[in-house]
Amino acid sequence: MMKEKNASSQDYFVLLGFSNWPHLELVLFVVILMFYLMTLIGNLFIIILSYLDSHLHTPMYFFLSNLSFLDLCYTTSSIPQLLVNLWGPEKNISYVGCMIQLYFVLALGTAECMLLVVMSYDRYAAVCRPLHYTVLMPPRFCHLLAVASWVSGFTTSALHSSFTSWVPLCGHRQVDHFFCEVPALLRLSCVDTRANELTLMVMSSIFVIIPLILILSSYGAIAHAVLRMQSTAGLQKVFGSCGAHLLVVSLFFIPVMCIYLQPPTKRFSRSRKPQPSNLHLRNKEVRGVVKRLMG
Repeated sequence: MMKEKNASSQDYFVLLGFSNWPHLELVLFVVILMFYLMTLIGNLFIIILSYLDSHLHTPMYFFLSNLSFLDLCYTTSSIPQLLVNLWGPEKNISYVGCMIQLYFVLALGTAECMLLVVMSYDRYAAVCRPLHYTVLMPPRFCHLLAVASWVSGFTTSALHSSFTSWVPLCGHRQVDHFFCEVPALLRLSCVDTRANELTLMVMSSIFVIIPLILILSSYGAIAHAVLRMQSTAGLQKVFGSCGAHLLVVSLFFIPVMCIYLQPPTKRFSRSRKPQPSNLHLRNKEVRGVVKRLMG
């Protein structure tokens, strides 16, 4: 078994990706490159704007800047490799490169789960407890929440990545995905992986189901508060600040649940799309800052 493990660690993987549709690879390369560049530009724009304008030095935009930076890192951990595979005939990635990619994809994805929970709590405090908002969300507490989100992601990823790297691999090295992820790699194992799959299910439930419940609870309370509002301007402000965040939550959690929360016998690979946190560019306050800077 140790020989199999050592042999696999010196090998490489073939990322199948979209190889079943070779005639579409050039088109996919152009489309994905465009969306990747849009993601980079949009997120960098939000980070720079939130830093430069003092009107955006609030908890909401502090967390939004963290989300944008997470999104930059997350997409960069997988999309460049995908573009390389789409452009040329080689679909290979080294074992070490695959493990590094696996670690960062899991770490950043888990951190994003936690950060989305924090952002939903921030919106709950702002809408449902406006008179106590500055007490509930002081700068020091905001920084601690952001750090906790990052630390939880990288700590959890270390566990999953270690367990996956210890699994002996045998047979072919063809990963049925466009990047290295746990379910696809476990299918290459020549030993019983039920312990790994159980660990994956438990940890996914903790870092996906529980955060989703907390997010839905926060927005349920927000919806209840909104229904009692008499001010049209107040309603528009709430929908402006929460609508884009809810869309990001939906686009993030639905693919994650399809990948990681299925029974092992039914689990299959699906792509996790880059999270469009730059949807917050639609926010009225951001548009107002842009107009002031350009004016």
